Amino acid sequence: MNWPLVKLGEIFDVSSSKRVHQKDWRDKGVPFYRAREVVLLSKHGNVDNDLFIDEEMYEEYQQKYGVPKEGDLLITAVGTLGRTYAVTSKDKFYFKDASVIWLSKKIDVDTSYIQHAINSTNVQRFIQNSSGATVGTYTIGRAKETEIPLPPLEQQKRIAAILDKADAIRRKRQQAIQLADDFLRSVFLEMFGDPVTNPKNFPIGTIRDFVESANYGSSGKASETEGEYPMLRMGNITYKGGWDFKNLKYIDLDEKDKDKYLAKKGDLLFNRTNSKELVGKTAVFEEEKAMAIAGYLVRIRPNKHGNNYYLSGYLNSTHGKKTLMGMCKSIVGMANINAQELQNIKILLPPIKLQNQYEKIVKDVRTKLKKHEQSNDSLETLFDALSQKAFGGQL
Repeated sequence: MNWPLVKLGEIFDVSSSKRVHQKDWRDKGVPFYRAREVVLLSKHGNVDNDLFIDEEMYEEYQQKYGVPKEGDLLITAVGTLGRTYAVTSKDKFYFKDASVIWLSKKIDVDTSYIQHAINSTNVQRFIQNSSGATVGTYTIGRAKETEIPLPPLEQQKRIAAILDKADAIRRKRQQAIQLADDFLRSVFLEMFGDPVTNPKNFPIGTIRDFVESANYGSSGKASETEGEYPMLRMGNITYKGGWDFKNLKYIDLDEKDKDKYLAKKGDLLFNRTNSKELVGKTAVFEEEKAMAIAGYLVRIRPNKHGNNYYLSGYLNSTHGKKTLMGMCKSIVGMANINAQELQNIKILLPPIKLQNQYEKIVKDVRTKLKKHEQSNDSLETLFDALSQKAFGGQL
């Protein structure tokens, strides 16, 4: 049985927040979420937030405009599009306009069902194709037009209960991966110390001291299906310094361009242009097969004094993220940090032997994680199949 398709604008009031200017951000108070925090909430249900607004401002906005409440949904509208978070009774926060869309119920629907429906393959495909711009956006107008299958309320609850159970199993695997990320951050701090206080008294220099070469990727047009090399783009690097190869395009390269535009195992890739929340995503490329890199990435190869795992560990640390956020320049909705600015970032200069020890620990942890990741991939596939049956009226 196929359920009728209904637009989100018929089910929800679709809006965003009232603008909060950067000058109003604080180091403590009521949490203030951007798209990246909503992405993390959608994955883990919690987030270590570093931006806040005054309690007084929150209360003023609550009275004048309202704030998200239990049963509402948030959808990321820039960077990683279409990630959803269901607001709980314990939540107290405000969020950044334009980067997050707010859904508030107009009719009685099951929030969990709606969240699963928005996360389904067909709806996500619609969301991902929302903008032809280099940095995609999902607008309020587009959200209102987004269609989901909508069965009667009792059927919504039944389907949601089934998918919630399957999702809980999937999330346990994701939590193991998250714990490994947390462990590596702790190891980084233990080995190299706080970059601000430098308790181990390492020399201070810049990333340039560790760099042999820094190259931009290709501006050539990639194809959905044809080309010798997969092409890595900004969306393939995750915010926490990992890889997502689910959405690849392909490109052919002339022989003379291969050395300039191919990433090889051990290269550091840096996302130089994106939304302000996501610019500066960094990861070490670990695949055996070479892949091409797009023009919005910088490829770093280290000299004999540097190790890319150390550089990645720093740029993905809390201090590194704050440094990148503070230095990027915004132009027409996009933020940018060029290769020269990247190399000018101040950094501790520990001995290469210690950097190499850190690389070994990272690789050992990731080797042990592979089984979890493979299991997680299998669970993702099974969950997607179950989801398709649910929204096709086959459950």
